Amino acid sequence: MSCDRVGNLLLTKFSTKGASDLCIQLPASIVFWLLKHLPVNRDPALAAPPAPPAITQQDWDNPTTPRAEYVMCKELPGAIRMHFALNSKEDLTVVLDRSNVELMRQVMAMYSKDLIDLDAQ
Repeated sequence: MSCDRVGNLLLTKFSTKGASDLCIQLPASIVFWLLKHLPVNRDPALAAPPAPPAITQQDWDNPTTPRAEYVMCKELPGAIRMHFALNSKEDLTVVLDRSNVELMRQVMAMYSKDLIDLDAQ
């Protein structure tokens, strides 16, 4: 993940098994919603996931990178399925195991100070 300069979105890059990496733009509103709803890891023995793919300037400059309009999540045994409705491509569904969910939650929490929460009361 990487934050834009304005503070209204994160560029998120998913590495998939058997396919190429893919990027989507996550608006800050989705990031803050996920931070409120993703479960926090409580397993001290949880193994770290593999290193995430690097985000480059080319990823930011790509005009075809879709933007997530909303996300629907479903908790599965040991994983979370995330279905992203995208503005310019087919919707994207990813299944993240517990270690990847925790990594995503930690990275979003780290960037939350750089994002603008327009829904904050």
